[in-house]
Amino acid sequence: MNMTEPSVQAASDRAPDSKIAQAGAGLDLAEARAVFERLTRRARAVVVGRDDVIELTLIALLADGHVLLEDYPGSGKTTLARSLGDSLTDGAGGRIAPFRRIQFTPDLLPSDVTGTSVFDLELNRFTFRPGPIFAHIVLADEINRTSPKVQAAMLEAMAEKQVTIDNETHRLDELFFVIATQNPLDVAGTYPLPTPQLDRFLFKIEMKHIAREAEIDVLRQYPTASLDMSRSLPMVGRGELVAARRAIRTGVHLAEPIREALVDLARGLRSDERVLQGASTRSLVLMLPALQVRALIRGRDFVAPEDIEALALPVLGHRIECVPGVMDKAQVIKAAVGPVIERLARLSLRR
Repeated sequence: MNMTEPSVQAASDRAPDSKIAQAGAGLDLAEARAVFERLTRRARAVVVGRDDVIELTLIALLADGHVLLEDYPGSGKTTLARSLGDSLTDGAGGRIAPFRRIQFTPDLLPSDVTGTSVFDLELNRFTFRPGPIFAHIVLADEINRTSPKVQAAMLEAMAEKQVTIDNETHRLDELFFVIATQNPLDVAGTYPLPTPQLDRFLFKIEMKHIAREAEIDVLRQYPTASLDMSRSLPMVGRGELVAARRAIRTGVHLAEPIREALVDLARGLRSDERVLQGASTRSLVLMLPALQVRALIRGRDFVAPEDIEALALPVLGHRIECVPGVMDKAQVIKAAVGPVIERLARLSLRR
């Protein structure tokens, strides 16, 4: 595959109208990478100093996963989610909103998220009224401030792309992406996410304060609204994004040693005396498309050891539980990744 920068740049600058018209049409890998580049440019125009967070979030979006962001209030989490929603064109005929924000509170009910059945006097029967979860990009703000019952409703939606109301199942769209947030220092009145809920998130990303120059750049944007910074940039159609996912899954090669390395990594963590609970098999399955996406945006059509090294912490960090006294999960994961990467480095992973 020839994925030179000029061809990618030309593809990403192309007007997306023709692709939107043929939603779901097949894309090649260069066009799939162009979709990623288009989303990246729009997000970076709005969110300053968060390039690493933007990349991981978009990897999750193209890998059909979900993201949990942990940071302090006012750090740009909502702006990032809104910028992704604003990057999508109306690809579902107006039936599904590109973006919805749900503010989680202790008194929130599952029906406030998923929707409810309402009696229609004209039709003389109950009809389903969809909740805010019926959107392409859903921002679950302060998800740990709501009750376990609401968290369970989110669990079904994130895992199965469906919700069940009055024993009737309602399907969500194929493009359904959750960005959940929580404040690391906010303890009072919170319900920590249980392990099954955490396991549904592909990445947990701990955001830090941005650099001084980046913070100054944010202030320089005033009085222009942050979301207005990307209005003139090309958007992405729902069909394009779904087709890009398929192209990546079928076009980026996963060599057998990569699969073996992931299993060895998980087994190494489970046998580590510092680890109480290791990584699940589900986490390894979810990691595969994420590795493929990262390989693509690095200009490769095969997954390499560096992809495992880069994504091991955001994928596994929130899934393992260490014994009391062990505070640095990153060091534990790094120690388990090292031998795996060394063995892979001696192998050819191309087709």
